[in-house]
Amino acid sequence: MQLKRTGMRRVYKRSIFKEMIHSWQLYVLILPMLVYFVIFHYMPMYGVQIAFRNYKITVGITASEWVGLKHFKEFFSAYYFTRLIMNTLLLNVYALVLSFPAPIILALVINQLHSARFKRFAQTVVYVPHFISTVVLAGMLYMLLSPTTGLVNKAIEAIDGKAIYFMVEPGWFRALFISSSIWQNAGWSSILYIAALTSIDKQLYEAAKLDGASRLQCIRYIEFPHLIPVATMMLILSCGTLMSSATDRVLLMQTPGNLQTSDILGTYVYSLGVEGGQFSYTAAIGLFANIVNFVLIVSTNTISKRLGGERLF
Repeated sequence: MQLKRTGMRRVYKRSIFKEMIHSWQLYVLILPMLVYFVIFHYMPMYGVQIAFRNYKITVGITASEWVGLKHFKEFFSAYYFTRLIMNTLLLNVYALVLSFPAPIILALVINQLHSARFKRFAQTVVYVPHFISTVVLAGMLYMLLSPTTGLVNKAIEAIDGKAIYFMVEPGWFRALFISSSIWQNAGWSSILYIAALTSIDKQLYEAAKLDGASRLQCIRYIEFPHLIPVATMMLILSCGTLMSSATDRVLLMQTPGNLQTSDILGTYVYSLGVEGGQFSYTAAIGLFANIVNFVLIVSTNTISKRLGGERLF
C-alpha cells in the first residue's frame, strides 16, 4: 500500500512537471511579478528585527543591541498613543463606511446608461481623477477652500455667510479627506464592479422585462446579487487596512490647526522616523499596525467564511 502511494506521488509530480514545461510561457509571464514581490515585499522582512533592536546605521542591523519589546512598551505608554490610535481608526472607519459603497453605486449608475458613446464618456470622466497627483489634489483643495480667494468661501460670502478656514479647523479634516478620496478613487474602484455587471447574461434582463420588472427591480434582483461576491472580497481587503492610511495625502493636508484630528500613525512614524531618525521606535509602530491589520483581515475573512460568503482563503 505504501509503495502504491509512493508511486502515485511520483506520477503526480511528473505530471505537474510536464504541465509546467508545456505552459512555460505563462510562467515566464508571471516571472516579473514574482521577482517584484520577492525583492520589494519578502526581502525587506529581514529588517523587521529593527523593531527589537536599538538600531544604529553605523553598525548595521545584526550588530545593533537587542532590546526586545522596549520600543513597543514605549509606544504603548506614549502620551499621544490614544490620540494616534483613535484618529487612525476613526479616519479609516469613516472612510470605509462612506467610500466603500461609492464605487458600487457608481457602477450601477453607469450600467444603466443605454448610449454606448455617453457611457464611455462617463467612464472616462470618473476615471480621470485617479491619475491626478496627490500633491496636485492637495493644492486644488487649498485653492478652492482658501478663506480669502477660494471659490467655496466666495460662494458662502455671497449668501451673507462667514468664511470658513476649512484647512485649519480640525472638525473639517476628516470630511475633506474622505470626500476628496471618494472623488479621486471611486471611479477607478468601480472598474471591478462594472466588469462584474458586464458578465451578467442578457437573457436575465429579457426574462425580467417579460415578467414586468422595473429598472429598480432589475438592479435589486439581478445586478446587486452579482456584485455581492466582488464587494465581499473588496470589503475583506479594506478591513485589512484600517490601521493604515494615505499618509502622503494626510501630510499634505495637515496643518498646525487640524493636528488634533490629522495626527495619525503614518504621520507620527514619518515625523519620528524620517525626520527624527528613530528607526527602531517607528519600526515597532509599523510592525504593531501591520499585526493589527493582519488580525483584522483574518477575522473578517473568518466571519465571511462562517456566514457562507466569499473568502480570500
